[in-house]
Amino acid sequence: MSKKPTWVVEKERARRDASRATIWLYGFHAVEAALRNPAREKLRLVATRNALDRLGDAPHDIEVELADARRFPVALGPDAVHQGLALETKPLDWGGLDGCLAAASADRQVILCLDRVSDPHNVGAILRSAAVFGAAAVIAPSRHSAPETGVLAKAASGAVESQPYLRVTNLARTLDELKKRGFTTIGLDGEAAMDIRAAVARPGPLAMVLGAEGPGLRPGVQSACDILAKIDAAGSLASLNVSNAAAVALYAVSTATEI
Repeated sequence: MSKKPTWVVEKERARRDASRATIWLYGFHAVEAALRNPAREKLRLVATRNALDRLGDAPHDIEVELADARRFPVALGPDAVHQGLALETKPLDWGGLDGCLAAASADRQVILCLDRVSDPHNVGAILRSAAVFGAAAVIAPSRHSAPETGVLAKAASGAVESQPYLRVTNLARTLDELKKRGFTTIGLDGEAAMDIRAAVARPGPLAMVLGAEGPGLRPGVQSACDILAKIDAAGSLASLNVSNAAAVALYAVSTATEI
C-alpha cells in the first residue's frame, strides 16, 4: 500500500482536530520567516547543526533541540523535505477583514477569493503571488479549502507570515459584504466573454474569485460576482493551474490602466 502524501495526512489531521492546536512548519524559508515574525507563537524548534548555522541571525527565543539529520525526531510525512528544520507553532490569527484592509498599503486594494481550492501547494503558491503583488488578503471558506499547514507554508516559501489568509463561513456572503464596501467582484471563468484585462480596468477596489480546477466556481459564488472574465489563451491548451491563473490575474491588475 502506497503512503499518503504529506498534505493529505495533514488535512486528515486537521479534520480530526478542529481546534488546530499546533502545526509543524518545516523547510528553511518557512521556518526562517516564522522565526522572524513576532506575531507567530513559537513552541518548539528542532534543527540539525548545519541548518542552525544556516539560520544565522534569525531570532529564536526558544531553546533549540539539536537533531541528527539521519534520525530527525519529528514525524512530518513521507515526502516532507525539512532541510533540517522544523518549528512547532500555533496557527496565525489574522483577525478580520477590517484590519487587513486597514493595513494594506497598495493604492488600489485587491483581494483574492478562493472557492474550494483545497490543495495546499496551490494555496501556498497563491499566497506567495499575493504577497508579491500586495494583495490585501486571500479569503477562502472554512470548509473545503486548505488550512494552514506545513505543506502550505513550505509552498508559500515564507509568504504565509506576511500575507493575510482569512477563512470565512460563507464565501458568497463575504462577496456581498465586499460589494457593500465598494469592491467589484470578478469571477474567473474560462467560458466568460470578457477578457481579464478589460475586467480589471474598472476603477476602485477589486475582489477576484477563483474556483477549484475542474469544478470551477460554485453557482452561488458565481452569481455573487459582478463580472465573469477569462484569461485568453493563445494556443490549444485553454486552461491554467489555479495558482498560475491567480498570478496572471494579479499581474493584469498591476499593469491595468483604469478606465
